[in-house]
Amino acid sequence: MIDIIASLPVPYEVLPDRLHEQLTEAASREGLLDVAYHTVDTPVGSLLLAATEQGLVKVAFDRQDHEAVLAELAKTISPRILRAPARLAPVVRQLDEYFAGGRRAFDVPLDFRLARGFRLSVLEHLPEIAYGRTESYAQVAAAAGSPKAVRAVGTACALNPLPVVVPCHRVVRSDGSYGQYAGGEEAKRTLLTMEAA
Repeated sequence: MIDIIASLPVPYEVLPDRLHEQLTEAASREGLLDVAYHTVDTPVGSLLLAATEQGLVKVAFDRQDHEAVLAELAKTISPRILRAPARLAPVVRQLDEYFAGGRRAFDVPLDFRLARGFRLSVLEHLPEIAYGRTESYAQVAAAAGSPKAVRAVGTACALNPLPVVVPCHRVVRSDGSYGQYAGGEEAKRTLLTMEAA
């Protein structure tokens, strides 16, 4: 066994990573990689990023249980999921720029298949809320075409499949308090404080 390991073209420790990389490349080339995912450390904790060929489809906080999120994606989109950082590289780069204060809006393809109807209308409006600004749930309801649907805006924000990138953290209560957030109140405070600086 030691002789086999010694004769490998790469160090034994990196072999699993190299094999995984080759598997991912082959799956992608053959059209068998429906959902690629990667995790990235950020000032608001570890984020799970998942993308289809159409674009970024899911951003999940640690507290949402990444394993459960992947299981749900396997059920709702496809079981053909692999860790494939290359597909997520543009998103990771833009997140790094955002958290470093050099980016105010994201410019990556988005796949909104996990949102429909009024929820989708709300999500489509959120990027229009300027960096460093906030809107109330009532303002977002009016902008999305249903002024009385304040509670539905709260639900749309709570179920936003793309937090941070689609900035539901910029939606607050009419009295200025934060309201609920998938990443938790501390994450929302961190994002709003960073953007206000």
